[in-house]
Amino acid sequence: MMSENLNGHVTDYGTILKQESIAQGIYSMWLETKAAKDAGAGQFVSLYSSNGATLLPRPISICEINDEKTALRLVYRVVGKGTREFSEMNAGEKIKLIGPLGNGYTLKNKTAILAAGGIGIPPVVELAKQLKQADKGKINIVAGYRNSDMFLVEELRRYGNVFIATEDGSVGTKGNVLDAIRENHIEAEVIYACGPLPMLRAVKQYAGNNEMEAQLSLEERMACGIGACLGCVCKTTKKDSHTNVNNTRICTDGPVFDANEVEI
Repeated sequence: MMSENLNGHVTDYGTILKQESIAQGIYSMWLETKAAKDAGAGQFVSLYSSNGATLLPRPISICEINDEKTALRLVYRVVGKGTREFSEMNAGEKIKLIGPLGNGYTLKNKTAILAAGGIGIPPVVELAKQLKQADKGKINIVAGYRNSDMFLVEELRRYGNVFIATEDGSVGTKGNVLDAIRENHIEAEVIYACGPLPMLRAVKQYAGNNEMEAQLSLEERMACGIGACLGCVCKTTKKDSHTNVNNTRICTDGPVFDANEVEI
């Protein structure tokens, strides 16, 4: 295994320990890598394709970190050539990556709701695990899916009370995560959220209306993943020291932000 250091990040050739399909188009990969040593909940890694025509790495959120901090679990959706290539790889094969990248969640000693939708669900697994291990209070996890083709539900149940929302009403509450929060009368002091932008907007509004703290993990297309290209920016209430405008880089300043600091 070869590794080097790039601007404080580990560039590594990780070894695939296990890979499996866990839902339609969704894959779970355990990867032995030195990047696991300093990884945290809410961070991500960027995986490189072996195809020379695919130059940019693919950012993938960290789902779990093993107890020895020697391996990461990455759960991802196949959406293009790069992720299709990853899904066809087998145990024992090596894959180039850089990470851990970005800033993750800040654990609060408060009753929590973990609200996640779609491919935003994987990052809250490690978050839920760390919250439980740190005994930070009651944990309610609300996961939103399109239909009954669900994933990671059993993992989430290890760490908290799990409530399900499905768009078609096939399981749990019909609707989105906020519909499930309201239907089940779930109360908390802080919301940790990860998912599509419309969901995050709704969570931010809900938290503001109920005087709750909220931490949002923003999704955005990324190029370099290390803050150099300014390709993934969002509006913020504070001026960015790098650009001196009211923008912030999701890859380095996020992907997790206090809801009051970003305009979405």
